[in-house]
Amino acid sequence: MEYATFAGGCFWCMVKPFDQWDGIEKVVSGYMGGHVENPTYEDVKGGESGHLEVVQITFDPSVFTYEQLLEIYWMQIDPTDAGGQFHDRGASYATAIFVHSEEQRQKALASRDVLAASGRFKKPIVTAIRDAQTFYIAEDYHQDYYKRERARYEADREKSGRDTFINEHWTKA
Repeated sequence: MEYATFAGGCFWCMVKPFDQWDGIEKVVSGYMGGHVENPTYEDVKGGESGHLEVVQITFDPSVFTYEQLLEIYWMQIDPTDAGGQFHDRGASYATAIFVHSEEQRQKALASRDVLAASGRFKKPIVTAIRDAQTFYIAEDYHQDYYKRERARYEADREKSGRDTFINEHWTKA
């Protein structure tokens, strides 16, 4: 098993796209990239801890590859927005790929370069590729939010503009 860690704005919206495939053992919401030990949701949301909201995926690369995870990741975010994602604004909602190995770094860089060269986006790709740091699991009420709070999850996605963006950039190929 390996880990993949992605920041894509609100972690509630980043679990479901990865949580439905063979070879994915689990997808956990949490925090990475900051300077405060054991941050809380309030610490992260307030922007003082330096952490980003992330999902950490435990996967079997012989069944579901890192490249496949990267493809799904890019299709969930606006990689040109440095100020957050959709209606979630601020540094804790920025996009980033946290790599756990040099091999992941090379694959992430290559996938970013392919996306940048594709012409799919008019603005430059600003998603950071960073070294993985300590992963802090988010509070229990954030885990599997799309399953436990389905109506609220769907309303938040609708309000955010994420699905409209995805449809405009990925389904209208």
